[in-house]
Amino acid sequence: MTAMVDAAFVSNELKGSNFEMTYGGATSFMRRKYTKDLTGVDVAVSGVPFDLAVTYRSGARLGPRAIREASVQLAELLPYPWGFNPFDELAVIDYGDCMLDPHNPMTIRDDIKNHITHIINKDVFPLTFGGDHYVTYPILLALAEKYGKKLSIIHFDAHCDTWADDEEYSLNHGTMFYKAIKNGIVDPAKSAQIGIRTWNEDFMGTNIFDAQYVHNNGWQKVVEEVKKIVGDNFVYLTFDIDCLDPAFAPGTGTPVPGGLSSAQALAIVRNLTGLNLIGADVVEVAPSYDQSEITAIAAAHVACDIICLLAAAKRK
Repeated sequence: MTAMVDAAFVSNELKGSNFEMTYGGATSFMRRKYTKDLTGVDVAVSGVPFDLAVTYRSGARLGPRAIREASVQLAELLPYPWGFNPFDELAVIDYGDCMLDPHNPMTIRDDIKNHITHIINKDVFPLTFGGDHYVTYPILLALAEKYGKKLSIIHFDAHCDTWADDEEYSLNHGTMFYKAIKNGIVDPAKSAQIGIRTWNEDFMGTNIFDAQYVHNNGWQKVVEEVKKIVGDNFVYLTFDIDCLDPAFAPGTGTPVPGGLSSAQALAIVRNLTGLNLIGADVVEVAPSYDQSEITAIAAAHVACDIICLLAAAKRK
């Protein structure tokens, strides 16, 4: 590691790491360079500070900022249990946030879609921080245009988000995957939902590994089954932080008891190796309800492990 003050602003390098005070300096995600230049970039981290689609508590618009701030300690360590620096393998930047007009909500979907389209058209992996979970829908729209329809999703959540919705442009963080499946963007038979603990009369054919399944069968069984389901299909990983039990993630808008522990969820994510990942997000962090940043810290670890998954694949 090299020592540099505010490397997020002054570094000329896209790879490698810089040692800075954990309690000072710029709070880009894991101290990565802030830039809008996608040349030579492997992964672009960006935020979508949006929470108009929530059905209960608001506040997830501040999630991207909270996750970035919680990541600064991680930036000083070799990520456990990987034992290597992912930024020696991958050029990762902090691309900043998607510009939105919250006073003109019918523009939101296309603004997010266009934001992601610009990133993926440069062959850069999009790692996105919400915001509420609605933001995943326009991201999937952009990915479907590039990679074709019938994508797989690996969806960590307390909620299935497949409740019916007749309005294509409606902003609802509980209906995105209903729309995505109905419109043929997502193949439910090749998708998995993990940690679910709310009921829907119609899960639309997705493969459900509810929280009790995880508790009863262990994370190893979940990983084994999920890999069989998605196979070599293009996969999008979406992690709603309320997948975790409120004891581990109180800072979210729709908490549900009985969820996964941080250890269970991280073990699953860390072992999703060998998949054809084309994008990922971490959503629904609402810092105003958090305690000692534990929700944001958990979210930052999930995001870091996603980057490590990509880096591990490149090392092989």
